[in-house]
Order: sequence, then C-alpha cells, then structure tokens
Amino acid sequence: MKVILSGGGTGGHIYPALTIADQIKKLEPTAEIIFVGTQQGLEKDIIPRYGYPLKFIEVAGFKRSLSFDTLRSAFKLFTGLYDAYKIISEEGPDLVIGTGGYVCGPIVFMAALHKIPCCIQEQNAMPGVTNKILSRYVRKVFLGYKEAGKFFKGKAELVYTGNPIRTEILEHTREEAYKELGLDPAKKTILVSGGSRGARSINNAMLEAEIALSGRGEVQVLHATGDVNYDAYMQEVAKRGGVADNIIIKPYLHNMPVALAAADLAVFRAGAIGLAELMAKGVPSVLVPYPYATANHQEFNARAVAATGAAQVILDKELTGDKILEAVEHLLLHVNELEKMQAAAKALGRPQAAETIARQALALIKD
Repeated sequence: MKVILSGGGTGGHIYPALTIADQIKKLEPTAEIIFVGTQQGLEKDIIPRYGYPLKFIEVAGFKRSLSFDTLRSAFKLFTGLYDAYKIISEEGPDLVIGTGGYVCGPIVFMAALHKIPCCIQEQNAMPGVTNKILSRYVRKVFLGYKEAGKFFKGKAELVYTGNPIRTEILEHTREEAYKELGLDPAKKTILVSGGSRGARSINNAMLEAEIALSGRGEVQVLHATGDVNYDAYMQEVAKRGGVADNIIIKPYLHNMPVALAAADLAVFRAGAIGLAELMAKGVPSVLVPYPYATANHQEFNARAVAATGAAQVILDKELTGDKILEAVEHLLLHVNELEKMQAAAKALGRPQAAETIARQALALIKD
C-alpha cells in the first residue's frame, strides 16, 4: 500500500498530516508513505525530521488582487500540475490525503483525475480556498469543526472528526506536569502562549496582568513569550520592579504537552491545532484570535469554541491588561463557572480524531 499526504506552508497544515501519517503506520505498518510539499514551505525542514520521504512540486498561492504576482502564481499552478502528474504517474499511490495549503491542490486534483481515492482534512471553522475547491473532487472531507460543513458544496461526504492531535498530548498527568515544571499543586495554573513565535499583543496585555497577579497565593502563571520577544519582555518586567516566583516567564515551552497537563486555564491564540489540544485536555481558555489570519479563520475558530461554553473571546484590537485580568480573576473567583468551561472543553475534545481519519481514509481503498 502506498499513501501520499500533502499539506504545507505552515505547521497548522503540516502537523495534522504527520499525525495522520503516524496513525496510518500504526494501522498498516507496511504502508509506504510519501509527503508532497514545496521548497518554500516549512515542510522542507519539518517532514524529514520525522523520517518520511518528501517530494517537491512548484506551486504558489494566489494573491486576492490582480497583479503580476497573480500571473506568476497562475504559471506556477500549471507547473505544479505537471509536477503532480509526474509524481502520481511514478508512484502510483493507492490513496491521497490533503491537509490544506495551496501545495495540496495540484497533487489531490491530479490524483482525483486518475480515479485514485482522495480525501482532505480541514482544520478550521472557516475553510481555506484550496480545500473548498478540492471538496468537489474528493470522496470525503474530514472536518475539524462542524461549522465548516456549510462552506463545502461538493458531493464529498462530510465527516466531523475534530482535528488530529499528537498522541503525546494525552500521555501526561497533572501530577507529573506539576513536578516536572516545578509548579505548586495548591495553586490554579494559567498557561499563556501566543504560538511558537509568541504574540506581542498578548505579551503587552499579560505584562499588566502579571504585575497585578504577582505574589498572589492562589494562582501561578506559566507564560511563553516567544524567543524573539523574551528579552524585551523581561526588560519591561524589570522596569516595573520584577515579579514574584508565582509568575514563571519563559521564551519557549519545549514540552507543551506537559504544560497543557498542568493548565487550569489558558490564554491562547485560536489556531486550529492548538485549540484541539486544549479541548482534548479539557482546558478552558481566553482566546485572542490572530487578526491577520487568512479569511479571519482564527476568529471563526474562537467563536465556534466559545459558542459551546468552553472559552471566552477577546478580539486583538480590544485586548488590554485590564480585560485579561478581569477575565482571569472572574474565573478564579467563580470556580463553578471555570468547572463548567472545563467540562465543555472536554466534551468538545476529539482525542481519537487522527485514528478515525486514518481508518476512514484507508477504507476508501477497499471501496
């Protein structure tokens, strides 16, 4: 059995593909898995680290306005289709799975033309343009959010699975996490992260909140500022007289699964996979969607989670230290409300999403 997976550009498309690939290997250990990406996307660095072969095609995303770049992208699309044709012809896959990003367009489309079983996985509540187009040619669309279903008009079967998450997310207990991170088990833990590179607006707001929470006996904060923001952030903290040891500030959390196991509340962006990991662990959240995400998809994600009672949303343009502090203090004071949010988050979690996707995708080969 040979399976091609394609998804690239950002980690939000790449890591779901890797998680699905790992599940396929668990179900079919002899399966040969090949990734398809571009030389420009993060996949060129990430995929090889996981031991999977990676083939490249030449394709570029389209700008939303007519320009020279649009014409160049159109030319690259034809190049990408030819590259995809060569890969499909040479490899003869039994199954092709796309996880989003413009790179998966040519390979999934060309596979569909060859009558090869195809499916796509959409992480966000507002689907990307590529997946909307591909939904007209594939057999199944696996949805990270039910709300995304209304945007797909093709004949593909829509299956709500939730988003695939790394298996290690579920491996750690709270007790282990508190011990590893040096946290106080008697205190509520607030986990703060703006993504792998951090978020300046969240950092600015958290500075004010952390000054106010410093020294408080009932709470501790674990805050990842992002490597590029850490030095400047710590300089600002020092200017304000520093913080007590219940405020833990790091440039980056290298073991996020452990941090998630310790968290009672999170202050996060609203990327699809980060949210899936929060929900799988039953961690309620205050979400600050990244305002420049394509088609504002992070706000759609955040609103979908908030509608279930698992999160509160503060828009980036409205974010202040006072607003974050008010939200956090309210939940710390009203424990019953925090517990209801935890239950809603847990109910929304789909920890078996990757296995479900892998099983249903592999079943297409036998249909």
